Amino acid sequence: MSFEEPAHSALIQRVLAIPSKRHDKREVHFLTRPEIEAILTAPDRTTWLGRRDHTLLLVAVQTGLRLSELIGLDRDAIHLGSGAHVRCVGKGRKERATPLTTLARRTLQAWLDEPARKAANALFPNVHGGRLSADSVQSLLAKHVRLAGAVCPSLASKRVSPHVLRHSAAMELLQAGVDCSVIALWLGHESIETTQSYLHAHLALKEAALAKLRPYEHGKRTRFRPVDRVLAFLEAL
Repeated sequence: MSFEEPAHSALIQRVLAIPSKRHDKREVHFLTRPEIEAILTAPDRTTWLGRRDHTLLLVAVQTGLRLSELIGLDRDAIHLGSGAHVRCVGKGRKERATPLTTLARRTLQAWLDEPARKAANALFPNVHGGRLSADSVQSLLAKHVRLAGAVCPSLASKRVSPHVLRHSAAMELLQAGVDCSVIALWLGHESIETTQSYLHAHLALKEAALAKLRPYEHGKRTRFRPVDRVLAFLEAL
């Protein structure tokens, strides 16, 4: 910007030097594996709508796509051969490819084998063949969460949104031991700092780290005794 307006370069630099305002980070909400499975089981797959909803929810929770990315998918965005993946255009018009699990690949294959509703190009069309709206996805998700709550009572106390499905995908990867830098690429995060928020939300990882700590000995203090290698290094300074 200072190159475009050299006369205001000094002022621009002063503005850019202003530190960003600190704000409280919102808690990351996510679903457990039993909750995810209950929601995926809720759609009635004997109907076209049920199969569409099941496939949509499975893709959402496995890929972690944003809602806008999910409803923007076309049928040709799915590649089911070797190295099965889905291609989407995310924030900043950046394209990325997200791999598909065997289950997601099989489910998508069955979905694509069905005749497209009114020659729809959208991967997940509405009954008229048009593209689903964000409100429509919110509504169908809420319906299936209510149904799933009958078999998984913990869902009753959770507010489940499409973004919670995205968080859940990230937490599944984290629990599987995937590095944060890989998860950042998977989700299309601009900064790895965004991805690290999942670490703060993952209580199990914190408990595992705590278990590795040496317990305190009650009433007993021990004096640090450096090994010979440390002493030799210090004497050589």
